[in-house]
Amino acid sequence: MYPLVRELAADGIPVTVSCRILKLARSAYYRWLDQPIVDSEMEKAYLANAIHTAHEDDPEFGYRFLADEVRGEGHVVSDRVVWRICRDNAWWSSFGKPKSRKGAKPGTPSHDDLVQRDFTAEAPNELWLSDITEHWTKEGKLYLCAIKDVFSNRIVGWAIDTRMKARLVVAAIEMAVARRDGDVAGCIFHSDRGSQFRARKVHRALARHGMVGSMGQVGSAGDNAAMESFFALVQKNVLNKRSSWPTQDLLRIEIVTWIERTYHHRRRQRSLGRLTPIEYETIMTPQTAAAA
Repeated sequence: MYPLVRELAADGIPVTVSCRILKLARSAYYRWLDQPIVDSEMEKAYLANAIHTAHEDDPEFGYRFLADEVRGEGHVVSDRVVWRICRDNAWWSSFGKPKSRKGAKPGTPSHDDLVQRDFTAEAPNELWLSDITEHWTKEGKLYLCAIKDVFSNRIVGWAIDTRMKARLVVAAIEMAVARRDGDVAGCIFHSDRGSQFRARKVHRALARHGMVGSMGQVGSAGDNAAMESFFALVQKNVLNKRSSWPTQDLLRIEIVTWIERTYHHRRRQRSLGRLTPIEYETIMTPQTAAAA
């Protein structure tokens, strides 16, 4: 009602009269006039803006993930408050919108399984496997997304971050495409059905480079067993070296060093005729090794 009192005052009607008729306290009206938007409303607006930004960045996130995002930016807020703001603005996860909403835009679909556990390739950039794993440090979790070319078992792309978001997968894809000089059209990108791989950002990245998505079945680890075996090596050769990792940077350096130096250049594999991934690519496809 306070804006109405202000408009009536501008038309020449005294504030005293307006407040008496509307049964408002003049002191409260004048306080509002000095500061029309109170601090609590401003804080709520900033919080809603932060939630909306996080939702736009990853529409697949539910309110709990959004709450983690805004808390990471310094907002002190409970999951319940974030849920209430999401409800009031209809900011729902694209994978879990309420059934009562009609005409809602569906989430991105899963890809069909084009691999069927046949982890073989006759040439580079025919079949890439990818997955995400998490590792603990005293500073918090660290997430690794890796992409393996089945032809040579080389990790053509990887990305490490403190948050498991779709941009982690996109960063790994972009690295892999850059290492292969963009010659990846028609390459099958196989993963599990995790929300990060189903995100629109990942779909757009695959389409941008002419790649084809493929996904294993839910709860079937064997559908991506070749990638799981690589993460088992990471666990054995890197993570198990210490009982606990003090910092995220230390673990990040260890993972990258092991992949780029030990795994690629020193670790010989039976499936490659006792050659390393780099040696195998150099012998079988010299032009690919030179480009990499």
